[in-house]
Amino acid sequence: MSLFKRKDSSCWWVKIIIDGRKIQRSTGTDDKIKAQEFHDRLKAQMWEQNRLGVKARRSWKEAVVRWLEETSEKATHQEDKRKLIWLDTYLGALMLDEITLDVIDSIRAAKLKEAAKATTNRYLALTRSILLRSRDEWEWIDKVPKIRLFKESASRERSLTREQAGRLLDELPEHQRDVVLFALATGLRQSNVLQLEWSQINLEQRHAWIHAWQSKNRRPISIPLNEAAYAVLLRQKGKHLERVFTFQGRPLNTANTRAWRKALQRAGIDNFRWHDLRHTWATWQRQAGTPTHELQRLGGWRTGAMVERYAHLAPEHLAEAASRLNSVLLGYDSATVA
Repeated sequence: MSLFKRKDSSCWWVKIIIDGRKIQRSTGTDDKIKAQEFHDRLKAQMWEQNRLGVKARRSWKEAVVRWLEETSEKATHQEDKRKLIWLDTYLGALMLDEITLDVIDSIRAAKLKEAAKATTNRYLALTRSILLRSRDEWEWIDKVPKIRLFKESASRERSLTREQAGRLLDELPEHQRDVVLFALATGLRQSNVLQLEWSQINLEQRHAWIHAWQSKNRRPISIPLNEAAYAVLLRQKGKHLERVFTFQGRPLNTANTRAWRKALQRAGIDNFRWHDLRHTWATWQRQAGTPTHELQRLGGWRTGAMVERYAHLAPEHLAEAASRLNSVLLGYDSATVA
């Protein structure tokens, strides 16, 4: 039977077989007349594809599955999955050629109600990337809507003063205090701190490392352990066989907890995320005179451009460079005065 109902759905479903190719799909309606119309259109399309060589229509869900398979090595793979789950509400029932600017506008409007423009851009950019690959690499569609992103302001950098950091550390429970202190001492990202294992540490050489597959840019990171980081690790030693940071014998899996947020409130610190600990570390490094190329290696950044945003915090080396013209220009200045 071409039209049928499943126990788990109120909608009619179609099953069509042409030249050995079978399609089984929901019609999206519980109206039998409309379902029959859907069946007839789909059957005609399949005949055109098979007999006339017309390009087969592909669904958004098919594109998502292939995208996730081909980008499984991306550092943001899990983040992409979370975005695609949200997008499924708006795109999950559509064929690729049904995704128009009106559909994109509805996504943009819906996301703006719950998130900032920068976050909305991440969802729009992911949608655009999948549609462009569907057109340019897979040749599933002939055209895609032109998806424009919002203009974003300069990247947000929020760092703590030493006094603020001290207040925060005083307010945190012991197990979280050591996690935050280690982050401030090493500049590691949250996931790299929380998932750190003893197999990645050599206490004798005071050295730790992040594997390439664990880092955001897929390059290994070498971590020389300063006194603060070393002291934290000594306090954790013996608490767990594999993982470094634990609570009541269990590995820590999240840092953005109620205790963390309450500690920020008590310390009088607002507009601060856990990732800003990394910004704080980089800021302190630059203020201490660490040059760009060293900070880049310590922080595991792929390019120096990512580090240049902290350059204004350490102007001393630029002042030294500027002073090299003193011997040349002061002569002109003296001549003018005379």
